[in-house]
This record gives sequence, C-alpha cells and structure tokens, in this order.
Amino acid sequence: MPLHILGLNHTTAPVEIREQVIYSGDDITRALGELVQLQGIDEAVLLSTCNRTEFYLETDDSGLLTLEFWLKSDQSLSQDAEAALFTLNNEEAIRHLFRVACGLDSMVLGEPQILGQLKDAFRQAERSATVGSQLNRLFHHTFSVAKKVRTDTEIGTSPVSVAYAAVNLANQFFAEFSKHTALLIGAGMTIELVARHLHSKGIGRMFVANRDFGRAQNIATQFDGFALPLSEIEGTLPEADILISSTASTEPVITTEQMQSAIRARKRRPIFAVDIAVPRDLEAGIGELDDVYLYTIDDLDKVITEGRSNREAAAVDANRILDDETQRYLSIERSKEVAPVITALRDHGDALRNEVLEQARRRLAKGADQDEVLEFVTSSLLKKILHQPSVRLREAGEQSDQAFIDTIRELFGLGKND
Repeated sequence: MPLHILGLNHTTAPVEIREQVIYSGDDITRALGELVQLQGIDEAVLLSTCNRTEFYLETDDSGLLTLEFWLKSDQSLSQDAEAALFTLNNEEAIRHLFRVACGLDSMVLGEPQILGQLKDAFRQAERSATVGSQLNRLFHHTFSVAKKVRTDTEIGTSPVSVAYAAVNLANQFFAEFSKHTALLIGAGMTIELVARHLHSKGIGRMFVANRDFGRAQNIATQFDGFALPLSEIEGTLPEADILISSTASTEPVITTEQMQSAIRARKRRPIFAVDIAVPRDLEAGIGELDDVYLYTIDDLDKVITEGRSNREAAAVDANRILDDETQRYLSIERSKEVAPVITALRDHGDALRNEVLEQARRRLAKGADQDEVLEFVTSSLLKKILHQPSVRLREAGEQSDQAFIDTIRELFGLGKND
C-alpha cells in the first residue's frame, strides 16, 4: 500500500488549534493500537510535538478517510481544527517526511531536535508492533537522508532554536540579566537549552521546577540553579521576573488566579513569560493581565526568522538532495514491486528447462545420437520459451495493439526490420 500522511502543523494551524490534537506517553501507544485496528490501515507511526501532530500510514484511500473520522471523534476536534488538517499521498508524502526529518519543515529551519523526536516516534511504533516492512524501510531511508543532508550541507550551522529565541526576547526585555530571576518549568531538552542560554548570559538566579524533582535537580545543578517540585511553583512565582515553561502537561500548570496573586505580591513589577508548550502551560487569560507580557511559541517565529538567511541558502542544496533521494527511494520501491514477477519468470524458465532436460535424458538412455539430442534440446526449449510471446504477438497484431508489439521489440532487442 502507498504512504499517506494526515495531520496538522505550525504551517496549517496556530497554537490554540494544535493544542487540541496532542498525543503523549501512553496515549500514543493507545492511539497506535486503535489505528491498526481500523479497516484499511496496515502500518502506522504517530509523531506529536509542540509544532505538529502527523500520522504516517501504509493504507489505502478508504483507510485514510476512516482515520480522519476516528481522529475527529478521538480528539473531539473543533471545526477550525478539522479545517487545519492536511493530507499527503505517495511521492508528496515521502518528500514531506524527508523534509521533517531534515528540519526543513520546522519553525526553526534546520533545527536538529525534530530528527530525535521522529526516531522516538518510530521506536514507539516498533514497540507497539504497528510498523511493518514498508514503514521500516521508509523510516530507515529517511534517517539516512537526514544524515546525508547534515553532512553535505550547512543547514545545521548555527541554528536559532526556540530556546535561544525565548532567551533573546527576554534579553531585549531585561537588559541586565544579572539583576533578575528566572523560573523554568519543565525538564526536557528545550528547558535544558533555555537554562544553558540564561546561564551563559549571566542570569542572577534560576529556578527549575518539574513534577519529577530529580530531573529538575539534574538541570539546575548543571547551571548553578535551584530545583523545586511543581507543587512549590505558587510560592516561587512572585520572585520570577522571567518565566519560561515547556512541559507535556495536558492541563495548564499556572492558572490566571495564581498569576494575579503573584502580580500583587510583586507590587506591579512586570513579568516576562514565554509559553513554549503545546497544549499551553499558562492559561490564556494570563496574557490579558496587566504587567504580564506573555508570548507563545508562535510569537517566537519573528525572532527566529531573523537568523534564517544563512540556512535558507543551505536549504536550496538540501532540497536538491531530497529531490534525488525521493526519486531513489521510489525507484527502489518500484524495483521491489517487480521482484516477484522476475522470480516467477525465472521459475517458469527453470520448469521448462527441467522438462526438456528430462526428455533429453530419456532419449540418451535409449541410445539416441548426442548431436540429435542436442538439436532436440535447443529446438524444443526455444519453442517452449517463445510459445506464449508468439501467441500474444499474433493477438496484438489482430487487435492492432502497436504498444504491445513495440514492447516486445524493445524486450528482445529487435529492430524495425527484424
């Protein structure tokens, strides 16, 4: 079956829609298990990040339609979310997957994190037994293409990450970091990068909060910060001049009411906040509060765009590689499709050879002349091999099927006058 993709991402949907379609942890395992039970879907991989939720499927058109109905029900999609869904098929789908893996379809052009996320999604699908031979070949080829693009182009040179963009924006808001306190919520790669950038810019104090205190402590100790459990956020919030959050929580981590209390305690000193999470960690109402300057991941796009020029030049080379690799993969797949026919043809030839060989042995056993047997063997084998093509050629002539006649000429290397 061909590759199909269904999903939405930062190019088709803003954060308030993307957060309606998020899968994480055990929910991905559940979803994958249900997907392959749907009629027409043979294999499935699910990638869900802050910027995209995309289903990669080996299915037919009816299976894709069934998935869309399933997704609308499973996530209770709004009309806006339904309108943001896109589908890609066959060659377009393969090229899109390559672009995702190489960071060419990312908000941050050339960012490397997406490749790790894609590998994690593939491994989770393997554990869930929803990957078969088709997606296995495709994803391993995809990872090889991503490596080639990283090696042969400058696409990954000095990428402007979401973490860097958040810290850079905070630096425009607070010129002297040494006099300010940052509160980071989460303990994933993005928060670790944020902590690294803040530390390099000389942040005065840094707190790292996470539901898993050990993970928060691991990041905090690397950058001279303080770790705290998520339950203690409310008490620390009034100290935070800079608040940056990126968790996998399905519910807001900080409510509007909690932020109002923090503002009162701060006596109107402003808070700069960046919510990188999808779904959002900070309630939407926080952005309406006085003295809180809230940015979402989509707002960071302007900061990110400033650093795109060098990587855009490299993206031209990367896209050329993707064009070549897409065609190469399609050629490999087409050759696999014809392999059973080649095997059948060889088996047919062997059967004819064995049949004639047995007849020749019987003649020799009866004392026939060797030259006569050789003449019989070559003549008989030739007749058997050419019998079916000759029959089909006569039919093609009667039906004026010139295309078939030309194919036979090409197959046997015959000129027009042969």
